[in-house]
Amino acid sequence: MDRLFVPIARLLGASVDQTKLLTYLLVSYPLGSLFIRIPSNRPELKHLFSTAITLIFFFPVLRLYSAFFQLLGSSLATYYLARYVHGPRMPWLVFTVTMGHLIVNHVIRIIYNYSYETVEVTGPQMVLTMKLTTFAWNVYDARRPLADLDKWQTAKRITNFPTLLEFVGYSFYFPGILVGPYLDYAEYMDLINETKFKDLAVKGKGGRNVPSGRKRVAYRKMLAGLVYLGVFVVFGTTWNFSISLTPWFVKQSLLTRIAVYQLCSVVERTKYYALWTLSEGASILTGLGFTGISASGDTLWTGAANVEIFNIEFPSNFKVLLDSWNMKANVWLRECVYKRVTPKGKRPGFRSSMITFVTSAFWHGVAGGYYLTFLTGGFMTTIARLARANIRPILLPAPGSPPSLAKRAYDVLGTIVTLLLINYASAPFMLLDVEASFATWARLGFYGHIIIGGGLAFFYSGGTKFFRRVQAKHAAAAAAAGGMTPVQEKQFMVPPTLDQIVPPPGQK
Repeated sequence: MDRLFVPIARLLGASVDQTKLLTYLLVSYPLGSLFIRIPSNRPELKHLFSTAITLIFFFPVLRLYSAFFQLLGSSLATYYLARYVHGPRMPWLVFTVTMGHLIVNHVIRIIYNYSYETVEVTGPQMVLTMKLTTFAWNVYDARRPLADLDKWQTAKRITNFPTLLEFVGYSFYFPGILVGPYLDYAEYMDLINETKFKDLAVKGKGGRNVPSGRKRVAYRKMLAGLVYLGVFVVFGTTWNFSISLTPWFVKQSLLTRIAVYQLCSVVERTKYYALWTLSEGASILTGLGFTGISASGDTLWTGAANVEIFNIEFPSNFKVLLDSWNMKANVWLRECVYKRVTPKGKRPGFRSSMITFVTSAFWHGVAGGYYLTFLTGGFMTTIARLARANIRPILLPAPGSPPSLAKRAYDVLGTIVTLLLINYASAPFMLLDVEASFATWARLGFYGHIIIGGGLAFFYSGGTKFFRRVQAKHAAAAAAAGGMTPVQEKQFMVPPTLDQIVPPPGQK
């Protein structure tokens, strides 16, 4: 089938694998409309349909024969471990098997020097790893007392162990198999059974369970995804992070280099915006992502989103940016790692955060650039925490009052610094090579390290104590004026914890 894709790839100026991936996402749109037309009282047909579409694309189109059987092997191992192994070690066994298998393939990818343009097993395996480990925890939670579960765990627990067909359909849900979105088993079965739609007063055409509005939202997503893709195709070959390694870049002034790199960062992100937005639209057409009905009567379909682009390009702070990027992976890290490594009865702390960061790094791959990005991101989180805990409370207006000029300036400065730092820290993530990453940082004047290092030096050499004294004076003055109760004053003066200031990824 490559004869079909080679001329299209040449026309688009893309690789054959990229062209196949784009074709898969676009073809998933009409296939999604077919999927949702299968009656909800024939769930086995929906499982078979989804699995068959995945097989067709993996075999004759993508020619990922070995990849499919590896994914099937991980799925079957998870299914039987979850079914026959009881007790708290079961989810960790599944985690070890699936993550270990993924890391091995990441190593193989490095050995064979596959480019990011190559579609191979690690892409879909990253999505599947999230699904399988989540499934294991959901099964385990169903075997625990309800009193030990939080709201998410209670809602997602699997009380009826699935048949093998149901589980395979879940594992190979076709719109999200290559790039996401990842979904948990409860979401998948709600989709199959149309559970969320059956009690709605608003019905679709012909009295069908599925309410109207789905197609409008989905095809808008498709159009937006194609626009992002167009931006990347037109500008991505020139304005990307590797421009820092060219002689032209070295000849520019430092300010020009920093400015150019901000532009390159936006262009680099458009390929992720394109893939995630296209897959979101295809998933919506199958019925995934329904979140209710607005006050005006329009149906809302935001549950399959993996990215909130406005919050990434104009983040009010670092936490907002993290919460808006790869959102489904953030949910997975929070629910299946961050919470699970925290001892019972204790609040998640530094240890839980570090284990989560390390897991995220290994999940992404084994290239050195990933670890430079995540290490730098850890220090960025610390700076964000310190600024939010020490400076922001002083600038907050009284209840009912508009923000002061100083607060507005703080917000604008926070957005600018957040963008500068994230664009700096993400360079190794794209360049992958450690030597190239340090060369790039050097040509950017190590401005990110200067901001981070200067901030840490300021806060830990007396800045924190200074702002605490200022906060205490503000609290005392407000209390004297009747603006705070003694309890509120105490809460104002107590330094927030890391989890209160910067919750784990994905937590609102």
